[in-house]
Amino acid sequence: MEPKNLLILFSDEHQKALAGCYGHDMVRTPHMDELAAKGTRFTNAYTCSPICIPARASFALGKYIHQVGHWDNADPYEGTIPSWHHRLRDKGHRVDSIGKLHFRSTDDDNGFNEEIIPMHVIEGKGDTMGLIRKDLPVRKGAWKVAGMAGPGESSYTRYDRDTTARAQVWLQETAPQHTDKPWVLFVSIASPHFPLTAPPEYFYEYYRNPDLPWPKLYAEDERPNHPYIRDYAEACNYDDHFTSDDMVRRARAGYFGLCTFVDEQIGKIMRTLDGCGLTDQTRVLYTSDHGDNLGARGLWGKSTMYEESAAVPMIITGDDIPEGVVRDAPLTHIDVYPFIMECVGEAGEEMFDEDHLGVSLFDLAIGATLDRTVLSEYHAMGSTTGAFMIRNGKYKFVYYVKYEPQLFDLEADPEELMDLAGDPAFAEVIKECEARLRTVCDPEEVDARAKARQAAQLEANGGREAVIARGDLGFSVPPGVAPDFD
Repeated sequence: MEPKNLLILFSDEHQKALAGCYGHDMVRTPHMDELAAKGTRFTNAYTCSPICIPARASFALGKYIHQVGHWDNADPYEGTIPSWHHRLRDKGHRVDSIGKLHFRSTDDDNGFNEEIIPMHVIEGKGDTMGLIRKDLPVRKGAWKVAGMAGPGESSYTRYDRDTTARAQVWLQETAPQHTDKPWVLFVSIASPHFPLTAPPEYFYEYYRNPDLPWPKLYAEDERPNHPYIRDYAEACNYDDHFTSDDMVRRARAGYFGLCTFVDEQIGKIMRTLDGCGLTDQTRVLYTSDHGDNLGARGLWGKSTMYEESAAVPMIITGDDIPEGVVRDAPLTHIDVYPFIMECVGEAGEEMFDEDHLGVSLFDLAIGATLDRTVLSEYHAMGSTTGAFMIRNGKYKFVYYVKYEPQLFDLEADPEELMDLAGDPAFAEVIKECEARLRTVCDPEEVDARAKARQAAQLEANGGREAVIARGDLGFSVPPGVAPDFD
């Protein structure tokens, strides 16, 4: 395989289903669709944790959350464990980032040659309220999901336009200076993460469409009664602020519009790549850190193991990648690490640790079939217990240390409308799934370790009352924008 440059296009909170290439018949994503048509699209890709900071740490390190200990949004990556960026930079490759990183600080060595307009956590601390894992406080910033939905520009869309422009400049001016070894450019767009303020041309396209779909299981009597879901919905009480059907419609239209806005940014970057004559020399990966519930089951934001939240888009294109192929083997972001190394010709043993468990997307794209268990886990805001999700063939199994599990048959029930865990007919399936989970980690030990770390951090930040008094940010802000705590 010939080493090539790699362009990573990374969005924030993009629900996998909301793209044309993933079968959505309304959301317009022509540039994502073109990437999928020219490359390989994965249908069962998952985040390692459905929340920003752990997901991004896992993506950087190629390891699961329980391996690296970045448990929540108050535990950002700070460069201690070597990332793929560190290792490639140290091998002489140019490795730059543009846009949102959500690490601790630019004062840390995060492994890039240059971080261009990076967004990191607020005050080097992030969301300290997420350290509270019992008697959960209610999020006062939750109003922002409903309250900021509508047409216009937000700090995020302005930041994303700047990120895109900087990427275009980088391809024009920096890329030609680095031809001795393949480069890697990580371009991280903050949308479609809320605020759900979408450019007017996209917002009204969806808001005025009479076929704009309503969230599934949104009615009060349709929502699942699982205690983990209740914990999250009560602490992260986004839906309490949706006081009319029109507000739900505005939020959905805003998110749909932001998906098309993200696609617009991808199109600009891809046209520049082509205009610079770099297309044949560059492979491209598109994915997102996690998804968004977007009102399904009365939930907004992420933090659950439903497909809307835990599944991610994953598309690769370029030399040695099958064209127009769709693969359904389950995978996670840990599989990106070996793919990056292979892309640029650095797949030697010294680039991997013994606990790197990923399988390269190259192998998965050509149809490799492996009997392995992939994992997503959650230990953060709105939860009182660790959550662990695996795929076992057609089954999705979610294990909670504190609560009863959930089980879904994704072939018969892709919308996850029927939890099978209470049906005695599936007792053996649940037993097998739990056994497979325990080959990857000990959930009780992991849960205890996460909570011990969080308790120590909570004390270091002044304790429960001090953290609650600091307030809820709602969402991180781009560089130069003052944080707004509630």
